[in-house]
Amino acid sequence: MRLDRYLANMGCGSRSEVKLLIKNGKATINAVMIKDPAFQVSPDHDQVCLNGQPIVFQRFFYLMMNKPAGVITATEDLKATTVLDLIETRYHNKDIVPVGRLDKDTEGLLLLTNDGELNHNLLSPKKHVDKCYFAKIDGWVTSGDQEAFAKGIVLDDGYCTLPGKLEVTFEGPISEVMITIREGKFHQIKRMFQALGKKVLYLKRISMGSLVLDPDLAPGEYRELTKDEIEALTR
Repeated sequence: MRLDRYLANMGCGSRSEVKLLIKNGKATINAVMIKDPAFQVSPDHDQVCLNGQPIVFQRFFYLMMNKPAGVITATEDLKATTVLDLIETRYHNKDIVPVGRLDKDTEGLLLLTNDGELNHNLLSPKKHVDKCYFAKIDGWVTSGDQEAFAKGIVLDDGYCTLPGKLEVTFEGPISEVMITIREGKFHQIKRMFQALGKKVLYLKRISMGSLVLDPDLAPGEYRELTKDEIEALTR
């Protein structure tokens, strides 16, 4: 990897800024001053310093976001705010993408990463990764609804979902429920309740596999995953 790209990827400045720093003799590789921005660095073996400070290479990034309503799960959009618009610019050149999708009006846990293998494993139906949601439903949720979720529900396009779990946490004209599914079809939970003659008023994802939404994250906030969270996910 080029030295200027290495430093820019690690958040040391823009490509032009780090090029200037390198040419001014501020960078060393294995204690040797390097003034060529194109000098090739081995991220796994070379020790890179800038202004005397070690710059350790980080290959993969993992961000937990509490996605707010009104923001779309996409990498770019000309009209709407995307989840990538909410994160700092130092993450923008890391090829970070959201894992799966949350509807525009859905809140809650969203993982963003440049770890393609983890992304695939979390989304593959064959891996049976549970996704848990909290929802408010217009109407009383019955035991019959719970049985329908447990068997799988035929959606409006004829697709039958995998069995899911529906738990009622509050009974009333506006019911509160917890839903666990292993798929992520377009508007899936809304369409499942629609098939049962009910409407979802509010939807928030709480967990995905071992990863649970940090209650300290306000809507729109995010943080990097801890080492333990990453290890649990990759297992």
